[in-house]
Amino acid sequence: MLSAFTGEASGRPDWVDQIEKGEDAGFFGVGSAAWAVHGGMATLVAGIRALLMQTLHPGAMAGVHDWSRYREDPLGRLSGTIQWLIGVTFSDTAMAIRESDRVGHFHDRVTGVYLDAGGVERQYSAGDPELLSWVHVVFTDAFLGSHRVWGGPIPGGADQYVREWTKAGELVGVVDPPASEAELLGRLDAFRTTGILKSDERVAEAVRFIRRPGLSRGMMPAYRILFSGAVASIPADYRKLLGLRRPWWPAITATRAVLVVAGRILGTSSTSEIAARRRLTRLGLLPTAEGVGSLG
Repeated sequence: MLSAFTGEASGRPDWVDQIEKGEDAGFFGVGSAAWAVHGGMATLVAGIRALLMQTLHPGAMAGVHDWSRYREDPLGRLSGTIQWLIGVTFSDTAMAIRESDRVGHFHDRVTGVYLDAGGVERQYSAGDPELLSWVHVVFTDAFLGSHRVWGGPIPGGADQYVREWTKAGELVGVVDPPASEAELLGRLDAFRTTGILKSDERVAEAVRFIRRPGLSRGMMPAYRILFSGAVASIPADYRKLLGLRRPWWPAITATRAVLVVAGRILGTSSTSEIAARRRLTRLGLLPTAEGVGSLG
């Protein structure tokens, strides 16, 4: 399972080694809300939820439709996003900036036109403030919401996580990212109530693909449950826009069971967190007793 999401047969990509070799503490650290949320198994569901939500902005959907290779390389985009997410969370500052620049350089060439919710043709680029804000908001909401359902306590609470993750938004060019849960929910609701979001055949096509991506036959039963859990965790107004219904069966509970099994297989501590702790211990920023020794 891990190899499918990282794009590496070994399950440990090269960028995890870069996390361990870093030269400073990075933007976050042990005890941070970002480490707690992004180091947990609920990220497997959060990624699905974020992808579903992103499709609802016609500009973001146009960028995916026109530029993404998700049909030919269904896991390529996901593994690239994971590399950025984990890099910014657990790496030193140099790698976090480098990963964010990599994402920014890709955005530079993503341009085109789309029809907005009112049928008016608009120009877009992936670096537009509105699109950057939308992607950041739905990403933050998806990971926070999924962790609340399937994760543990968040140091400092939801506000602390949203506040910490403003740094990631700023690194990729988001202007004035929300700094509290109330601001986050307000920004998300503003996209819906102002009529920016829409559902059309492009959204339906993307949802069908996310429901049945090109995973191996052995992975699909678990993935179907994770997908259903992601759908169940999305607020009803957005599920309706996506053309999805909350599963009639206990998808939240079934997803929890899948995540428990996945945790036993993959380990309770992510390889990236272990690498980050080793870096901090090497740099004298984390006592050995609190570093890799505590991870078994």
